[in-house]
Amino acid sequence: MIHRFILLLILGLDALILFFQTSQISISYHEASLLYGEFSFLQLLINSSLASFGNSDFALRLPMISMHLFSVIFLYLISSEYIKQNRNRIWMLLIYILLPGIISSALLVDSAGFVIFGLTLYLYIYKKYSEKLALILLVPYSFLDAGFVYLFIALAIYSLYKKKKDFMIVSIFAFVTSIYIYGIDVGGTPTGHFLDSIGIYSAIFTPIIFIYIVYVLYRKVLTKEIELLWFISAIPLLLSLLFSFRQRVEIEHFAPYLIIALPIAAQTFESSYRVRLKRFRGKYKIIFILSFVFLIFNALIVFFNKELYTLIENPKHHFAYKMHIAKELSILLKNRGIECVNTDETMSKRLQFYSISRCDKYELKESLNKNSSVNNVTVRYNNKIVYSGYVTNINNR
Repeated sequence: MIHRFILLLILGLDALILFFQTSQISISYHEASLLYGEFSFLQLLINSSLASFGNSDFALRLPMISMHLFSVIFLYLISSEYIKQNRNRIWMLLIYILLPGIISSALLVDSAGFVIFGLTLYLYIYKKYSEKLALILLVPYSFLDAGFVYLFIALAIYSLYKKKKDFMIVSIFAFVTSIYIYGIDVGGTPTGHFLDSIGIYSAIFTPIIFIYIVYVLYRKVLTKEIELLWFISAIPLLLSLLFSFRQRVEIEHFAPYLIIALPIAAQTFESSYRVRLKRFRGKYKIIFILSFVFLIFNALIVFFNKELYTLIENPKHHFAYKMHIAKELSILLKNRGIECVNTDETMSKRLQFYSISRCDKYELKESLNKNSSVNNVTVRYNNKIVYSGYVTNINNR
């Protein structure tokens, strides 16, 4: 009972922090392009939220936060087959929530968060209900998002390994359907990006956790303890590293699959820790503490990232710069009675979300001149100028 209370407490705190972060960031160009670009299921989901709760940052990110919270619950339920003690399942969830990739997928409107939700839902149905019901789920997945294509590949290989004809047929059908609708990019001039891919994976998971998950997946092969979760995690990882030898790979399409390997990584860690005498558990405690401290430190940097502007000479070098400025800029423009501007495509699409349309009456240009003047619009964080521009009434030139 106490563990359920702790789980609810974690979920509540997680939701509060994420909603607070929503007030601290603006819509990015990538998110605006998804919202106003070609039709997708995720776009439909976001537009439904905006229609229900109004055009706000809260409504924009509510579907992503909701899917994140459900994925946490599903992962907790799935982990019962891998982790014996409830308290260790709680620790695993804390690590999951604090992963840099999970924090970003919970906030940003992107397919990564949707794919993570879809994967955890699929595994929950497969392990807790019925294989056939989980199999049926693959059909809508093939239409909903291109990111599920690697799930179909992993399941096809799994069905071949287990000699399951039904899995093979449905997986191949879903794969072909997804490729027909969305295609898959394996072209380009052969260039090596293997080390780049490793670096991005390390940033998403932190180096210690990434190395340990890869070690666990490799160890499972040696001990021949490979099952469904191993295939879903390992196959996309291998594909991403294989592709990276000849082209730049968008790791965010593959990382959701490796993230759900956390239960088997926690299972291996728990087993290795418990079989050792207390005096030989020291290195495991050190690894866990270092990993957890590093995750908390990273989370604090993400949550209080605006404080970093005071330490950076060029604000554009800030890792979250693309998620800032637009909301504050729209408020400044509205305070001047300006409801539309002509500016660069990137900022124009972002301002559109905040009801600043595109027109030829006013022109907004980013200015290197930070001296105050009547026409200047300046965005500051902690008294540090992060954006300076000027607005010109074109009709009065």
